[in-house]
Amino acid sequence: MERREFLASIGCVAASAPLAKVGARIPAEPAGLQLPMPPPRATMSLPPEPEEPGRLLLDRAWQFHQGDIPFPAIKGHGWSYANAKAGQAQGAAAVNFDDSDWPLVNLPHDWAVDMPFDRDANPSQGYRQRGYAWYRRAVRLDPADRGKYLELQFGAIATNATIWINGSVAAHNWSGYNSIYIDLTPTARFGDDLNIIAIRVDAEKMEGWWYEGAGLYRHAWLATRPPVHIRTDGVHADPRRGIDGRWTVPVTASLASILKTEAMATLNAVLSDAEGRTVAKGTVEAKVPPLGSAEAKLELAVPSPRLWSVDDPNLYTLRLSLAGPTDAEDQRVLRIGFRTFRFDADKGFFLNDQPLKIKGSCNHQDHAGVGVAMPDALWEWRIRRLKDMGSNAIRCSHNAPPVELLDACDRLGMLVMNENRNFNTSPDYIEQLQWLVRRDRNRPSVIMWSVFNEEPMQGSEAGYEMVRRMASEVKALDPSRPVTAAMNAGLFTPHNVSQAVDVVGFNYQPGLYDRFHAAHPDLPITSSEDTSAFMTRGAFQNDPDHHVFASYDDERSSWGSTHREAWKAVATRPFVAGAFVWTGFDYRGEPTPYEWPSASSFFGIMDLCGFPKTAYWLHRAQWVDDRPLLDLAPHWNWAGREGEPITVMAMTNVERVALFLNGRPLGEKAVDRFEMPRWQVPWAPGRLEAVGYRGGRRVAHALVETTGAPVALRLTPDRTVMAGDGEDVQPITVDAVDARGRHVPTAQLPVRFTISGGAIIGLGNGDPNSHEPEKGDSRKLFNGLAQVIVRADSGAGPLRLTAQAEGLRTGQVSIARVATTPRAQVAPTPSVQTLEGWRQSPASPDKPDPMRKPIDSDMNSWLWLGTGQIEAAQGEGNWISLRATFVARRRVQANGGILRFGGIVGRAEIWLDGRKVAEKPDFAEAPLAVAVPASSEEHVVTLLVESRPGLIGGLSQPATVGAR
Repeated sequence: MERREFLASIGCVAASAPLAKVGARIPAEPAGLQLPMPPPRATMSLPPEPEEPGRLLLDRAWQFHQGDIPFPAIKGHGWSYANAKAGQAQGAAAVNFDDSDWPLVNLPHDWAVDMPFDRDANPSQGYRQRGYAWYRRAVRLDPADRGKYLELQFGAIATNATIWINGSVAAHNWSGYNSIYIDLTPTARFGDDLNIIAIRVDAEKMEGWWYEGAGLYRHAWLATRPPVHIRTDGVHADPRRGIDGRWTVPVTASLASILKTEAMATLNAVLSDAEGRTVAKGTVEAKVPPLGSAEAKLELAVPSPRLWSVDDPNLYTLRLSLAGPTDAEDQRVLRIGFRTFRFDADKGFFLNDQPLKIKGSCNHQDHAGVGVAMPDALWEWRIRRLKDMGSNAIRCSHNAPPVELLDACDRLGMLVMNENRNFNTSPDYIEQLQWLVRRDRNRPSVIMWSVFNEEPMQGSEAGYEMVRRMASEVKALDPSRPVTAAMNAGLFTPHNVSQAVDVVGFNYQPGLYDRFHAAHPDLPITSSEDTSAFMTRGAFQNDPDHHVFASYDDERSSWGSTHREAWKAVATRPFVAGAFVWTGFDYRGEPTPYEWPSASSFFGIMDLCGFPKTAYWLHRAQWVDDRPLLDLAPHWNWAGREGEPITVMAMTNVERVALFLNGRPLGEKAVDRFEMPRWQVPWAPGRLEAVGYRGGRRVAHALVETTGAPVALRLTPDRTVMAGDGEDVQPITVDAVDARGRHVPTAQLPVRFTISGGAIIGLGNGDPNSHEPEKGDSRKLFNGLAQVIVRADSGAGPLRLTAQAEGLRTGQVSIARVATTPRAQVAPTPSVQTLEGWRQSPASPDKPDPMRKPIDSDMNSWLWLGTGQIEAAQGEGNWISLRATFVARRRVQANGGILRFGGIVGRAEIWLDGRKVAEKPDFAEAPLAVAVPASSEEHVVTLLVESRPGLIGGLSQPATVGAR
């Protein structure tokens, strides 16, 4: 079964478990007794995304070396001359560098998450050393692709990178967040003449003050397109509603050509709805100059589209095909959505002409166990967690997000503030901003472009002028969305950034909402970042000595507010469009207010694993209105504190709550949803229950209960079905239960794991002070919970995970693995040593001396030849000498090897290190192989080739050196 067919057949995202409706019977075992996570879903993650035809993943079998490799010192005239030429990179960037003993890694890859915690490392980077590393990959291109446009695409590389293709610098990249597109066409090699990609990653450079990871942490791709093609990110197709109320999709496709002559091309567009029905189509022709570009424009009329919204994220599919002078068509498939939105200076945000308060969170891009090398399915899982809480928006903090996150936001109905990383108007950084807009401007989820976060120049004329220019660049590419900036100062200076944006973002300035609105009544505003409150998941007592915060929403930063204070300031002001809480999830680095041993933040509504803190239930009660909700904090396991008062907090959206301890009434309180009711309850073991009322009717119930000691482990997957494609992943929750099967929230147990049918790719428990490895097969429960992230093997069968802890019954889970065709990948190609740098002597009538060589300064009488290149020699005669040198790779140095000539034309003698080792008696093209002795010294290989009239002799195929 194909991957997309399988994913479609087993369904899209399931709704979260239904909660009690008004008037419903209260269940005997309310949710408070169970694990604080949704039950497993029998549906599949990752609904089918449109895959771009002609594009293959380039994720498998990268050779990796951690640490830098110095470039050799260039000495001598000949070496200096060669080094200055294309294709002659030295050191680890060289085509023939010996990478044979480098380990293989698959992408996405973050090497920093594998590093141990180091007190001397930067706390902002989570006390992980980053440093430098190299990646190398050999790619074989099909000779049938000669003449096509070929492009390498890297989703992102943390942080700075230099990329060499076949020994020439192909790209320098100055940010860890933007994609890199490289035209491989001019220097591509085909067949057995392999292409060598070498990448030096500098992760010492930092762009942020949070954990940024290190390496090729997003996907890589190889795109093969017809000679006349649509540029990458070259489609703009964002639906518009006209003044007359009619909907259209203006389509602009940027075209390019690698042909030598002008070409005509025809663009066909077909728009279909969610059921696959065609709703509009169009065609337009364009003339594309050689090695130039052109635009093809058309407009599709859509009479009555079904709108996209956060509650009904309806998507349409636009298919584009470009027919040029060759038989092949270039195709693109993208998802778009019809919706309107606007920011009103008095009334806030409107989606599809309906008021909608933005209930958002800011988030970085790392997760427990995997760092920033986030698998695709985990992005969807995180967005679902936020949606289940009642959130409708996410701010990408503070950088361009991966496309997989935006796919999930489009699909699930999550609004996006899309944010630029570097506040800079120099050409390199403007190009990064333009790339971001071009890539994401068709997405219905994206509603704002943020050009910076908390820049010191925000209150200056220079800051104003910079934003004015950046906003102009954005509007030139996308006039439909407002530009914003996240300001934390300078709002009232004579010249400031608020005068250059469409929506003013406030970071931690709730006291200025009213003043700014009064001074600038025509400027829309939103809280772009607020709260910054501290909680440790599952903890309800402050313990400064151990860097633990109680989870009652009482602890906040010096600049921030509690969750309740921040939301009240936004919710009670209609002119404030909404809020973006700092943060939805904990993240590595920035371990405020503590440092070592704390290695991650305390700000999250959820912890680093996505386990909910009290803030989760608090926001859910404030943000969800369509059903009654009631949750209690804390847990009720307080042995040794008999009779001591315990603060009890109800998180609810009902009108009144009554509290009971072991059936004894403790009082009833009216609910202020901005504050939430609290009680001081002398602790006694048993059952603490709350009953919620609306209009005098009992509509909700919550219960926490003193549990017994843990006796068994429990494993709870997110879903019971996985795609057996070698890519699908999911988090599995680990907890301990007592003899009655109840979650024990205080368990702190080391657990060991074994797996079959898959692999463990990461471990976590949400403890911001933990220094346990995030890879391996063991993890300690932290306040009752841990997480194992598993990847399913290819093929059908069960994935089985087992958890063991001393003295407890083993926990087991079996997940169905359905055989699914994996996404197409570029086949792994073993790296081989190819002889390069061949020199060809002038022709002579007599057989040359095999010891003859050009002098070091002779760059002209002896030709320079590429691999497999035959060229007529200068001079008269039938004989030439071909000469090259090489140092064998380490395995051949130790054991000896084989020198293989793919094809030699003409009669020939082969000399190795001054000794004749083989002869070729025939003129016809033929391969030849000779033994290479074990040696670490430089070898000299000489071919004496004899031609005849009408035949030009030489090397017709590459020569390689490999193991025996």
